[in-house]
Amino acid sequence: MTCVTFPQVGRVIIGHHGIMSTPAVSCVIRKYKAIGGIVLTASHNPGGPEGDFGIKFDTANGGPSNEVITAKIFQISKTIEEFAICPGLLADLTTLGKQTFDLENKFKPFTVEIVDSVESYANLLRNIFDFAALKELLSGDDHIKIRLDAMHGVAGPYVRRILCEELGCPANSAVNCVPLEDFGGQRPDPNPTYAAELVDSMRDGQYDFGAAFDGDGDRNMILGKHGFFVTPCDSVAVIADNIFCIPYFQHTGVRGFARSMPTSAALDRVAKATKIELYETPSGWKFFSNLMDAGRLSLCGEESFGTGGDHIREKDGLWAVLAWLSILALRKQSVEDILKEHWRKYGRNYYTRYDYENIDIDAACEMMEDLEIVITEKSFLKQRFAVEDKIYQVEKADNFEYTDPIDSTISRNQGLRIIFSDGSRIIFRLSGTGRDGATVRIYIDSHEKKMIFENTQVMLAPLATIALKISQLHHRTGRRGPSVIT
Repeated sequence: MTCVTFPQVGRVIIGHHGIMSTPAVSCVIRKYKAIGGIVLTASHNPGGPEGDFGIKFDTANGGPSNEVITAKIFQISKTIEEFAICPGLLADLTTLGKQTFDLENKFKPFTVEIVDSVESYANLLRNIFDFAALKELLSGDDHIKIRLDAMHGVAGPYVRRILCEELGCPANSAVNCVPLEDFGGQRPDPNPTYAAELVDSMRDGQYDFGAAFDGDGDRNMILGKHGFFVTPCDSVAVIADNIFCIPYFQHTGVRGFARSMPTSAALDRVAKATKIELYETPSGWKFFSNLMDAGRLSLCGEESFGTGGDHIREKDGLWAVLAWLSILALRKQSVEDILKEHWRKYGRNYYTRYDYENIDIDAACEMMEDLEIVITEKSFLKQRFAVEDKIYQVEKADNFEYTDPIDSTISRNQGLRIIFSDGSRIIFRLSGTGRDGATVRIYIDSHEKKMIFENTQVMLAPLATIALKISQLHHRTGRRGPSVIT
């Protein structure tokens, strides 16, 4: 590999074979006290020559850079007139250890260190979870059967080393574990639509637990027997309610919970019952990182299949899987039984997300601007919407704004919220990390205390009707078929 070097940098750390998961990057930055790290990733989007390619910069805390830093990077980028490369600097990514090069820079020699990031990350997890209990669960006399799909992303080597080699899962428990540049031609997005191979393999009941990971290993999907789907919103709530099944939190205690604003309020109910502080932030892990660095936050999650703790400063797919397995090991119940017991205890937050993708950016922005005008009119408050036998009255409507409790920075225009008197919510956001057009997302969240075992789309149909009526989204964008993330 040819390196690009900088006069102020004397050492570069690279994962073995040039591969590191996003959680491992955060781990390695913190372990080696690096000033930051660069992640080249398609995330959960299609990869390859015709696919997506993103560049992420993590700061010295191992977390995503904030707006101040990214704005400064952008300003500096506009002043760059030339840059120099070192075509003769060919680092061997297949050999662990340090390689030195004599360059015309401040530091002599310039060092490239190839590290076993899988072992660094595995060692971190050993200090968080009870590996002996997990090994008994996965390979003991009365072990469960699991199915893990790395979707040809970078999580594969971590899954094989930790789950198979160390914790004793059969090698065939983990599939699609060889990282491929184009993810095997598939989109590495761990949701029921794109991880259909895993969902199908779970249907006949031969596996007790299933999980999928995205391209860079920070997102996850949890399934129970027969493909029983755990929403990311429920997942973080269940982990919160069972947090002391994880030895790490027995030692550190729990400082706080957090969720992104579009994520359902299921976590809020656990926080209220346990009297633990709950933070509602904009989407983006950097907001969680700030709270963690200040010692305010222990567990957090986003509806977009991201869950994590304060052990690193990124969401962490494999951590979430081991958290769930720790709960199964201690409670000795199935995924479905644990979740249904959770609903009986707290009620159920029915939740869904509709994605209108590849929309003309001008049309999407115009729709959002018009919608904000409508919902922020005084006359919109207390307005009543009747659908079938349901009546919803608007209690609050705004464009979500967040003031960071640590540094007082203000993040505006984070999503349009309509909150009804019964606590139900409809949220509209412009979103997406892809490259083709804009994505308009509609999130719907509604809590039920009694009717907790119904079909999600049926239960949320009245609110979906109201959302489309208010936004007139079909008419404005010409899109009639959103993808549904339930």
